[in-house]
Amino acid sequence: MGGEEKAKKEALEIISQFQKLPRLVVFDLDYTLWPFYCECCDEDETPYLYQHAKAILLAQIAKTFLDKLGIRSMFVAEEIFSSWTHKTEHFQRIHRRTGVPFSSMLFFDDEDRNIEAVSKMGVTSIYVGNGVNFRALRQGLSEFLQKSEPSSGSRQMYCLLSERIISTGSISTKL
Repeated sequence: MGGEEKAKKEALEIISQFQKLPRLVVFDLDYTLWPFYCECCDEDETPYLYQHAKAILLAQIAKTFLDKLGIRSMFVAEEIFSSWTHKTEHFQRIHRRTGVPFSSMLFFDDEDRNIEAVSKMGVTSIYVGNGVNFRALRQGLSEFLQKSEPSSGSRQMYCLLSERIISTGSISTKL
């Protein structure tokens, strides 16, 4: 088994340990999934992810199956946010668009101020100082489970990427 498949399997094992999962998982991009700011990179540079980021995303997004079924386009949406838009505004828009309650969301970001602001909305928010990894995933799912009401859980998860750069793109994918 290759390194990427092994890491994906580990992420799936972590996720499978939890009876209740968030309905929506949001990942900031810069310094959460990769260790740089997009706008500071040269177009010729080859981007790369933090070690566990791809495995965590692959474990949550059944992209291959959606592609094979020819329905992936039904589950992907993109929104553009101004660079000055606060994460709370992002989450308000995400909530309006998806209908997912804040209490059913899990958020990973590398900025304390975003974690604090979004947490006040009721979103389980996890600070990732050195990028998202298996420890952060486990912590996020554990904290989400502790905050959840008995009937609010779901085994169906969405994934959303969110970033504050010149314009912020968010991509949501339903499993």
